Amino acid sequence: MYALGLAVRFTHLGCSVLLVGSAMVIVLAGRSDRPTAHRWERRMLAWSRAWALVALVSGLAQLSLQTALFEGRATALLEAPALARVLFETQVGRVWLVRHSVLVLLSAFLLVDLRVARRADWRAARGEAVLLGAVALVPIAASGHAAAVEPGTAVAIAVDGVHLLAAGVWAGGLLPLALLLRAAGRDEGADTRPYAVLAARRFSRCALAAIVALALSGTANAASQVGSVAGLVGTPYGRLLLLKLGLLVPLLGLAGVNRAVHLPRLSGDGPTVGRPAMRRLAQFIVGEAVLALGIMGAVAAMGATPPALHDAPAWPFSFRLTTTALEGAPEAATRALVGGQVAVLGVVGLLAATALKGRRLPLAGGALVLLGAGAALAFPPLAIDAYPTTYLRPSVPYQATSIAEGASLYRANCAVCHGTTGAGDGPGGRGLPRRPADLRAPHTAQHTAGDLFWWITHGIPRSGMPPFGGSLAEAPRWDVVNFLRALSSGYAARTMGPVAEPDRPWLVAPDFTFAVGPTPARALKDYRTRRIVLLVLYTLPGSRPRMAQLAQRYDTLVTLGTEVIAVPTDAASDAVGRLGAEPRVFFPVVTEGAGEIVAAYRLFATAPHAELLVDRQGYVRAIARGSGEAAEPNALLAQIAQLNEEQTQAPAPEEHVH
Repeated sequence: MYALGLAVRFTHLGCSVLLVGSAMVIVLAGRSDRPTAHRWERRMLAWSRAWALVALVSGLAQLSLQTALFEGRATALLEAPALARVLFETQVGRVWLVRHSVLVLLSAFLLVDLRVARRADWRAARGEAVLLGAVALVPIAASGHAAAVEPGTAVAIAVDGVHLLAAGVWAGGLLPLALLLRAAGRDEGADTRPYAVLAARRFSRCALAAIVALALSGTANAASQVGSVAGLVGTPYGRLLLLKLGLLVPLLGLAGVNRAVHLPRLSGDGPTVGRPAMRRLAQFIVGEAVLALGIMGAVAAMGATPPALHDAPAWPFSFRLTTTALEGAPEAATRALVGGQVAVLGVVGLLAATALKGRRLPLAGGALVLLGAGAALAFPPLAIDAYPTTYLRPSVPYQATSIAEGASLYRANCAVCHGTTGAGDGPGGRGLPRRPADLRAPHTAQHTAGDLFWWITHGIPRSGMPPFGGSLAEAPRWDVVNFLRALSSGYAARTMGPVAEPDRPWLVAPDFTFAVGPTPARALKDYRTRRIVLLVLYTLPGSRPRMAQLAQRYDTLVTLGTEVIAVPTDAASDAVGRLGAEPRVFFPVVTEGAGEIVAAYRLFATAPHAELLVDRQGYVRAIARGSGEAAEPNALLAQIAQLNEEQTQAPAPEEHVH
């Protein structure tokens, strides 16, 4: 079924592109009364009728296959109720209706033998074919991957539509132009030679604009659908994009040769230069068309493949390059800096070689040597070990519940070697070939969540760490990863004090879910972009004076866009009643979910009373350890006002650590 669907998708896309390209080349060539040109135009119109018919038939087949896919059964291919559901209840179906209505109109328009004796009539008729072809091609973007991009769906669809239209103008026009040049390059086609030369020059200028549009829109599409190098090399979608780019490079090379070498020769002497150049140009353009056909095959496969941004990448290399490898290594940083400067000199040399007319080869050779030497110096210090799961997106969000569960699993499986605090000082690690790693150290944060997941799953044989893939399911292993990330972040946050540093968000606040009495459950992320949150971990009776202060200033805090969430460290279900009636507490006091919140946030602050100020984006900006360290009310209000005035907002952290 997949192969059939791919063939149908490829056929439909190819015919839709050819309809636009053929009509565009006819318009660019212009009206002619030369017999050869007239025969070529009639031939292109006949082929366009065939392409329109094939596009309609393949579109019907594509609708049937899509219906079977949506319904989950092959028998739905021809079921009228199932087809109706897809057509009228899905965006894919509604876009299909619009496009194929236009294709029917275009087919009817092409079948009518219009009288176009007058130049204005000819232009109107041929321009109408271009317009209808474009209207039938561009909406494909609204039923593809671009329609699932959020936010900015409309922009993504528009960009993809421009990409499709540019492909139709350039790739779709190659075959018609090659046929015109081939006809004009023969002895009996000499009457059409000036017409063909003019058409080739006009098409060359138009194709150059289309290539620029393809490059810009293709880059935007890759950013929204691939997103990273890992997605490019580690997913089926990314590899299809690499195949597409691999075919595009020689295609652009052929196009460059045609524009720089063959096109200028068309104006030469007819029998000796012009006509032979025309035939060679036709052959090269056929080569371009074959490569474009391969690109459309890759595009058809990409349309049936989940975008890399939504797929789990499998990193194919044993290393990766990252600047985090330079942290704490001044010698390596110096080597990387020197190598980078040498490489820049090499790039400058290459640019100079392309601009200068004399001594290009020696200059380019020297530039390549500099570029290679710079890469050899700069890359090794940046390389660290990598694994297939290095860029794997965690399946368990970075939440307090997961961190608490991970802490429990860590104590049961890891603490014997790594120690109860993660310092690598457990009794079980004394006899190992290598001392267990200090999991609190910065190097833990330098590795990706996928690195940690790989080590937990497969172990580290050379250090004596056993694998846990057989004893722990996937979700518990991600829980351990989340705990380790929180452990390392908490250790790094030990220098964070009760005063927020302006414009320096870095510590992600783990999300959590909580309830207050019988009210519906809420989550910390519900406050993002809306409220600053003061998270208070309190212990009675020592925290009672501070809780009274916050209760008295709660109205002012709310006015400044701040919510207070109070979490009893003993997770008491009657926490609200235990606070007493005076002063009255109107901010949320957690009665469900307190245990997980305390277990996670104790990694950041272990004092009986702790306050964490979380900004609107979800970052911890200040930590007060102890009620005595907590900012007095006016100072707290000043800090909140400072956060409200920050101009540069960091992007909200993702739910999954990386």
